[in-house]
Amino acid sequence: MDALGIHLLLELNECDHVLLNDLPAIRDIMLDAARTAGATVLGESFHHFSPQGVSGILVIAESHLSVHTWPEHGYAGADIFTCGTTVLPEKAVDVLVERFAPKTHSLVQVFRGMVAVKEKVTG
Repeated sequence: MDALGIHLLLELNECDHVLLNDLPAIRDIMLDAARTAGATVLGESFHHFSPQGVSGILVIAESHLSVHTWPEHGYAGADIFTCGTTVLPEKAVDVLVERFAPKTHSLVQVFRGMVAVKEKVTG
């Protein structure tokens, strides 16, 4: 069995409350993470909630990166879902951990699209 993609689920705890409510800074962090991982950004959507919190997604040729923040709890959750072999999702995690600077964080890796390996038929 081979996986079509890798989905990294990142928990960022005890982050700076001001940063978690700063849409331009969060957008910059996410774009930096995507570029550092070698992803091809195709589109983006970010939203600032009232009274606080930011959600954002980058659509990449290789799948997506997303983030959701709860400034009142000092928490951000991020997903890095990639397929193929050209993107290094762990590099995106490194950027997010460095730039959000949580006091604690955790990471879960999920293999997505488990499919049977098919032999190529040549004619």
